[in-house]
Amino acid sequence: MFQDLTLEEWAEQHRTKDLVMIDVRSPSEYAEATIPGSINIPIFEDDERAEIGILYKQVSVQAAKDRGLEIVSAKLPEFIKKFAAIPQRKAVFCWRGGMRSRTTATVLSLMGISAYRLAGGYRAYRQWVVQTLGEAPIEPEACVIHGNTGSGKTALLRKLQEKGYPVLDLEGLAGHRGSIFGQIGLKANNQKTFDSLLLEELMTHKESGYLLMEAESRRIGKVALPDSLMFKKESGYHIFLQMPLESRIRTILEDYRPEEHQEECIHAFHQIKSRIHTPVANEIEMCLSEARYGRAVELLLEYYYDPRYAHSTEQYELESAVNIEASSLEEAVERIEQLLAERYGTAAAG
Repeated sequence: MFQDLTLEEWAEQHRTKDLVMIDVRSPSEYAEATIPGSINIPIFEDDERAEIGILYKQVSVQAAKDRGLEIVSAKLPEFIKKFAAIPQRKAVFCWRGGMRSRTTATVLSLMGISAYRLAGGYRAYRQWVVQTLGEAPIEPEACVIHGNTGSGKTALLRKLQEKGYPVLDLEGLAGHRGSIFGQIGLKANNQKTFDSLLLEELMTHKESGYLLMEAESRRIGKVALPDSLMFKKESGYHIFLQMPLESRIRTILEDYRPEEHQEECIHAFHQIKSRIHTPVANEIEMCLSEARYGRAVELLLEYYYDPRYAHSTEQYELESAVNIEASSLEEAVERIEQLLAERYGTAAAG
């Protein structure tokens, strides 16, 4: 018989590589949000789940169970093979630890395949994520990197991450760059997925003395940062990075690749066009239409993003703030490493 795994037990074990979480919900449920790192082996496909749901509501519970058993029986050999092919320890879950995960764990047990069932399912996990983000203190000091749009802050953080420094890549977790153009070329995450990924990262770095992150606003695309993280950022150590305009334009062009996403860029620009002085806005739109992207970016920085950045950073006029200038990403990385060594006593990750 299978054994239930509590959330507390899962929290202690889930970082070990020999425990694989398996989401047996339908593909659409899995795509919407799941436990990070889990794989999807659905007991019902989306259309099958919909059919059973209709029977449950319009006919009877027994009719729904009978149809469910018929569907599962037909696909059982292939279903079992997928689980048998996973060599690590296994834990299955569904929406609330009910029929789907119980059936899966029971069938696996009968076939000699050991698998836990996550008690409470994804619903209990989601409640735990929300509660933990809302109540648990963030221990490391926030080391916050500021800089005008195009300064390469995300690339800087990822370079430092490659070197082993503790980094919280908020834009990477959100799948969004934070601006009105921020989703171009990316797949944005919803709030549930963002929260889960964020908590994973915070747990990974909870023993670090500091945590590098970008000076994001509360919202990144459609997701919102928790109050605990906003407070930590505001009370942290702030570094202001200044890069030449030419470098910033080049960074934006390399990152957004407007030649591949012209229509998306024009559509996004229309959402802010009314906030820019009309003659300038018209020139920007013309530049985008004529593929003169460098000039369009230059005008956007001068007349929209730089003034907004100057206003938003007024709250960070702190005694502890440090200003650095760099002409390249490599130089910026070197300067940041020097500051970290001076403040935290080591050039290595904390």
